[in-house]
Amino acid sequence: MYKKIRMLATELLLLMAITLFVTGVAIAGESSDVTDVTNMCYIVQEGDTLYQISREHQTTVGKLMQYNGLESTKILIGQKLYLPPQNGKVMLSSRNNHNITNEDIMLLARLIHAEARGESFTGKVAVGAVIINRMNSPYFPHSIREVILERNQYVYQFSPVADGSINLEPDDSSILAAQQALKGDDPTNGALFFYNPEACSDKWIRTLPVITRIGNHVFASSTKV
Repeated sequence: MYKKIRMLATELLLLMAITLFVTGVAIAGESSDVTDVTNMCYIVQEGDTLYQISREHQTTVGKLMQYNGLESTKILIGQKLYLPPQNGKVMLSSRNNHNITNEDIMLLARLIHAEARGESFTGKVAVGAVIINRMNSPYFPHSIREVILERNQYVYQFSPVADGSINLEPDDSSILAAQQALKGDDPTNGALFFYNPEACSDKWIRTLPVITRIGNHVFASSTKV
């Protein structure tokens, strides 16, 4: 009898562990009325239209276009669209890679908010992806905090750290963008740098190979730092 009970308990613990690994552990926003970051994307299928997608996901064509930085209603098969959240609450999920903490997520969200206010959700995820790409690069520190706070000859890598705007409270969109970037979503395809060409006076960064432009930001990479 006791042996059977132990076996059942072991199986139950194993099932719980698998469930937590697949879904992630909620460490904030314990309400059931939260946005599930794993369901924020939709891949365009043959015959899809923005109007149809907006109806199916209880949003509007205008919101879809703004959220994804679209300039027209034309969409392509296989294109990834971010879906606007249906409520104002977000769920912060624990991450095993690099021992990501809740504080790391919020720091990343604050940088995204400071750097990409007014950008589309895609643009916000892209800024977060640059931080993750740096963290995984041999040329930069290997933690979110160290990457964001890094400075060279007393000059910070990111201006919001220097001017204090990184301390602004991030909006929900920036928190979701941080989580999306931590999932590995990278609209930049591997960029290590970004800048606004209308506001950047750094001549060196303009010499880097450009990968893409999203909103007001140019995203670039380099084989050497």
